[in-house]
Amino acid sequence: MRAGFRMILETEDDIVVAGEASTGVEAVDAASVLRPDVICMDVQMPDMDGVEATRRIVADADLDSSVVIVTTFDRDDYLFQALAAGASGFLLKNAGPEELIAAVRVAAAGDALLAPEVTRRVIERFAGVGGQTRTGARGEPSPQSDSRAAREPEFTDREAEVLHLVAQAMSNAEIARRLFIGEATVKTHVSNVLQKLGARDRVAAVVYAHRHGLA
Repeated sequence: MRAGFRMILETEDDIVVAGEASTGVEAVDAASVLRPDVICMDVQMPDMDGVEATRRIVADADLDSSVVIVTTFDRDDYLFQALAAGASGFLLKNAGPEELIAAVRVAAAGDALLAPEVTRRVIERFAGVGGQTRTGARGEPSPQSDSRAAREPEFTDREAEVLHLVAQAMSNAEIARRLFIGEATVKTHVSNVLQKLGARDRVAAVVYAHRHGLA
């Protein structure tokens, strides 16, 4: 499977495969040495599973690697544990080559990606029933505060527009084309939105948008 992924990714001029690992421990060690922009991580591996490996890699302040979980197992527990560990994406292994390539590029750009098959489940789980939960810094559910001091974030018109398009799973480049603005400007708006939400990545932003009718 790894050999197949390497062959697919190395057909692209803008992607270089820095290395491979066969266990979770090897993945953590390789990440610290190779310092890749993106890591495609399996879930079930010897020595250490992919969720724990992801947690350790994301927690390493010296690394700035985005982790995309690529797994055969379409299981909610793997999905939510991986996102809680800090993964920036979740892709099933039956995805086509073009989806794998797109996932790597999206993660490298600092965006988050979820397979279409799991997006609705993430929204339902993290948004909660009747808006009774809020998403935390890593996208996990956290208790809704009863204090009015915890005010909803106030977005500019452009930020709200960008958030709406983020909720449509658009990349920064796609948003830039839609709004006729520069990609760097889009990145700034997305960063402002995430900062106001106290969110680590786009997953929490998508959940917020769906909870508040901005999608």
